[in-house]
Amino acid sequence: MNIFPMVSTIVRIVSIKKIKMFVEFPTLPLHSRVWIYQSNRKFSDEEIAEIEALTKEFIENWAAHGTSLAASFVTKYNRFIIIAVNQDVQQATGCSIDASVQFIQNLEAKYQVDLLDKMNVTFKVGEHIAHKTLIDFKKMAKEKAVTANTIVFNNLVNTVEEWQDFWEVPASESWHNRFF
Repeated sequence: MNIFPMVSTIVRIVSIKKIKMFVEFPTLPLHSRVWIYQSNRKFSDEEIAEIEALTKEFIENWAAHGTSLAASFVTKYNRFIIIAVNQDVQQATGCSIDASVQFIQNLEAKYQVDLLDKMNVTFKVGEHIAHKTLIDFKKMAKEKAVTANTIVFNNLVNTVEEWQDFWEVPASESWHNRFF
C-alpha cells in the first residue's frame, strides 16, 4: 500500500513536464505559432548542419514555466531558421520567448550574422536569394529593379498555415506591396 499517493502523483507530473518535446515539423498543427529569422548572408552547408544541431538541442530543452514546449524548426535556403510551437500543448510565454531570442542572439554572435533585424527584405532573383535593407528595397522598387511580381519572403506570418501559404509570395500579396 502506497502511503504517499500524492507524492507519487507529483513525481509523475514533474517527470512529464521534463519530457523533451522536439517534434517533427510536419506533425505540428497548422495553427502552431511560428517565428522566422532571416540571415543577412547565406550559411554554408557546414554552418547549417551545426545550426540545425544547436537548434534541435535548444528546442529539446525549451520550456515555459517548467513545462516542455512541443516545438520544432526547419531551415530553408541556407538562410532562414523557422521555429514553431504547438501552443495546444503549452503556450510559449514571455520567459520562453526571451530564451528563444537569447538563443538566436547566440547564433548571431557565433556566426557573425544578423538574424533579428526586421528592417531587411529577402526576395528571389531567379533562383538566387537576395537580401537588402528596407531602404535599398524601396529604391529598387522605385527604379523598377524589383516589381510587384518579385517573390518576397513575408516573415510576418504567425502560424504554420500562414507560413505554408503566404511566406513566399509575390510582393503584391505581402506587406511589401506598399512600395509598388
